[in-house]
Amino acid sequence: MTSFADFGLPTPVVRELSRQGIDSPFPIQTATLPDSLNGRDVLGRGRTGSGKTLAFSLPLVTRLDRSSTSRQPRRPRALVLCPTRELANQINATMEPLAKTLGLVTTTIFGGVAQSRQVTALNAGVDVVIACPGRLEDLLNQKVLTLDGVEVTVLDEADHMADLGFLPGVKRIMARTPKVGQRMLFSATLDNGVDQLVKLYLSNPVRHSVDDAASAPPKMTHHILAVRDADAKKQVVEALASGTGRRILFMRTKHQAKKLAKQLTAAGIPAVDLHGNLGQGARERNLEAFSNGSVRVMVATDIAARGIHVDEIELVVHVDPPAEHKAYLHRSGRTARAGEEGVVVTVMLPEQRGDVRDLTRKARITAQPVPVTPGDELVTSLVGEVAPYVKPEPVHTQVQPARAPKSSGAGQGRARSGSRGQGGRGQTAAQAAAGGSAGGPASSGGQKQGGRGRRSTGGGQGAPRAPRAAGSQLAWSSSTGGSSHGPATPSQTRADDAAQPRSRRGGRGRASRGSGAPSAR
Repeated sequence: MTSFADFGLPTPVVRELSRQGIDSPFPIQTATLPDSLNGRDVLGRGRTGSGKTLAFSLPLVTRLDRSSTSRQPRRPRALVLCPTRELANQINATMEPLAKTLGLVTTTIFGGVAQSRQVTALNAGVDVVIACPGRLEDLLNQKVLTLDGVEVTVLDEADHMADLGFLPGVKRIMARTPKVGQRMLFSATLDNGVDQLVKLYLSNPVRHSVDDAASAPPKMTHHILAVRDADAKKQVVEALASGTGRRILFMRTKHQAKKLAKQLTAAGIPAVDLHGNLGQGARERNLEAFSNGSVRVMVATDIAARGIHVDEIELVVHVDPPAEHKAYLHRSGRTARAGEEGVVVTVMLPEQRGDVRDLTRKARITAQPVPVTPGDELVTSLVGEVAPYVKPEPVHTQVQPARAPKSSGAGQGRARSGSRGQGGRGQTAAQAAAGGSAGGPASSGGQKQGGRGRRSTGGGQGAPRAPRAAGSQLAWSSSTGGSSHGPATPSQTRADDAAQPRSRRGGRGRASRGSGAPSAR
């Protein structure tokens, strides 16, 4: 089979794929579609970028179109579970156009935004819910929806959900779906309890594995740059960020990602950050700016290592080498997707040599460390064409009159109570980054919305507003909420809410008004 038309898909769906320029299926799609379209349970294994999203989206919408049931309020007919907000948005960006051609309605459910819009959509009736486990379980406990009518269930990036500690919640959710019906599970690996999901919830599944998920794509080129000290590392990283093509720079911590994005912007290389301390509106704006080319550099934590698909990322830089080899492969998988070529660079300090050697061995990477200094020919060749310098806008700090001691003290008291919003009680750091939250977002500049009014973390009511910091080509706003004025600045960070359900229902933070996420195949 060489085209999607050969699979007997509905004509409107094939027409929509053709309109998007998608004519030939990837191997994972060719392997799974005959079984999934016939209603079989499917276990699909494949590395990131292999085309898993379409592999389950096409049979899902086709089977709902053929079903005799109809859409009802609060009773979705299909469920897709995934680990992160960004992935939920990208699955929806792929599935929604296909669903619309058949008159089907999709919606996303995840934390970090107010639940009011999600509840409104469910009340109006949806066919497909694409959800993160935390917020979905919260709404189920509120009896906002029921899963009694689910006919098709998909677990996407199941191994990542396991890594984030979501499996107990996933099991509780799956227990609320009918035992009859089709179930599909897609995962790069079957470790960390994923095999338990397969045994518990898939009935005689057909297994398809199209590539070795534990190795890098063949068209990915790897380099290890050994620098002598932190100062040389800083210069090399700045040079690697200065090229004209899209590039992602990975850091280990949220603070360092924010700091590096700010430093690059100040150096005339406009950059956005993506990490767990950003509220949903800021995350969507920054990802959209990177996707549409407004900004060519993204500095991210491992929150961007899975499920984020942006076309034509030519370079991935491990500024901080990851802790283990699976993270290396997933980070690196942002480039060389769908058969394209890509380059991956690891910047290594002398004390990291042993860890990097162990990392690359487990990832089956044969690249050897090469000593470099700023300006070396190898560094220059990896940079390619250098983008024009963008003069940063000056930062203006507006000093406000001092408040009376009584008023200021009250504000500081609220700051101390509000500073606990960094991740919720009882969650892991990975869950905070994933954002499968039940609460609303905190506002930018360290302020938290929801609960009783805004809580300042910057010195009470008399604290000045966050200054603007922007490249001259961009209007970067430091306003709160889901503003559409442009990507969020590093000063626009928000505290992510917990990835697990919390007792406070329906966080009152503002819903994001950011534009849609980029497409995912």
